[in-house]
Amino acid sequence: MIVPTPHPDRTVSPASPQTLAQKLVARAAGRGRVTPGEIVTCRVDLAMMHDSGGPRRVGPMLERLGAKPWDPSRVVVVTDHYVPVHDEESRRIVAVARDFAAQHSVRALHDGIGICHVVLPEQGHLRPGMFVVGGDSHSPTGGAFGCYAFGVGATEMLGVLVTGEIWLKVPHTVRIRWDGRFGPGVSAKDAMLRLCGALGMDGGGYHAVEYCGEAVEALSMRERMTMANMTAELGGQAGLFAPDATTRAWLGEAGVHEVDVETWRSDPSAAVLAEHRFDASSLAPQVAAPHSPANAAPVDVHAGTPLTAAYLGACTGAKLDDLRMAASILRGRRCAEGLRLMVAPASRRDETIAREEGTLGALLEAGAELLPTACGACAGYGAHRFGDDDVVIASTARNFRGRMGAPGSRVYLASPYTVAASAVAGTIADPREFL
Repeated sequence: MIVPTPHPDRTVSPASPQTLAQKLVARAAGRGRVTPGEIVTCRVDLAMMHDSGGPRRVGPMLERLGAKPWDPSRVVVVTDHYVPVHDEESRRIVAVARDFAAQHSVRALHDGIGICHVVLPEQGHLRPGMFVVGGDSHSPTGGAFGCYAFGVGATEMLGVLVTGEIWLKVPHTVRIRWDGRFGPGVSAKDAMLRLCGALGMDGGGYHAVEYCGEAVEALSMRERMTMANMTAELGGQAGLFAPDATTRAWLGEAGVHEVDVETWRSDPSAAVLAEHRFDASSLAPQVAAPHSPANAAPVDVHAGTPLTAAYLGACTGAKLDDLRMAASILRGRRCAEGLRLMVAPASRRDETIAREEGTLGALLEAGAELLPTACGACAGYGAHRFGDDDVVIASTARNFRGRMGAPGSRVYLASPYTVAASAVAGTIADPREFL
């Protein structure tokens, strides 16, 4: 297991109040403090690429420069978009990723074991305080672990690979506080759809979005990952959680035992650009209508909409906790006749645990079809894409027109609870009626 460690010479001065985002960026920049709006150069602790946007794009550019990765031990390559290979193109793209890792001595090649954003923490690559860049827009997932993690394009990734550094405009912080506790049948996915609906897909302003409050502190790590991940849909650069005992315990199971949960939190008097407060206890299950996560509304607005398919998949909707949510609805029930329920676990590890504990069996007994562990239909890859006549409810992060198949397909977004309840009803349904 390769676990890049934070640079020991980069510390944060307690002299002035700083947000969590400022502390993380200051450490990476080798500064005692930073101010929102200034430009700094940050050293990168970890660079992640996947088969779709990684080696096949940056590899040829590296060759033209005659350059190599600055530190192969800080590079992770994951195959998750084009696996399992099903045609000549996918076979070629996955081969390029494997060859890149071998050519550049990248030992951390995680080949077909799950979606990159889930694989990174599972394999022990993350710990609080790290500065992480990923070649995918949902890279903010790492913020669930107290990392400053964000997505970059291929050209920026090239610069990172060659120099080990990247420039950054120090972000402001937008704080989102969830008071109270989420009720039965309501999850982190509902919270993020609510935020997209209330604040819009630019509500994060490409700033750092910090999540806090009683409801947030009570979330499991996988649920925190869902919220951090969908910061991308909210328009934020990074989605941040202060690490705590829950973080330490989860990372300990992944083999990371030196976890600092004291340093990496906002100072009480640190200034933020804006703070939004929401009541978790009053949140109803949410459904986002085609073709935007911002089209979110309480489930009863769309209840009764006929469906042809239900999809439990993606890094936001098929982790172990997500599969358990769906199983709590589906156990002892059957999917509606004529409706296709597809389940694509987010990682092989989560699939194995779900199988061993009976969670997966409950889904399959209800009539679910098990798909490969991969990005799959969420990103519009593979053989399981939706047609023009399909009306789908999915636990994925996005429902842009044509993303998951034909332009005529209509995809509604919801939590695993709501996807499972709707699969039973054959129409969009409130999961609270099934609990």
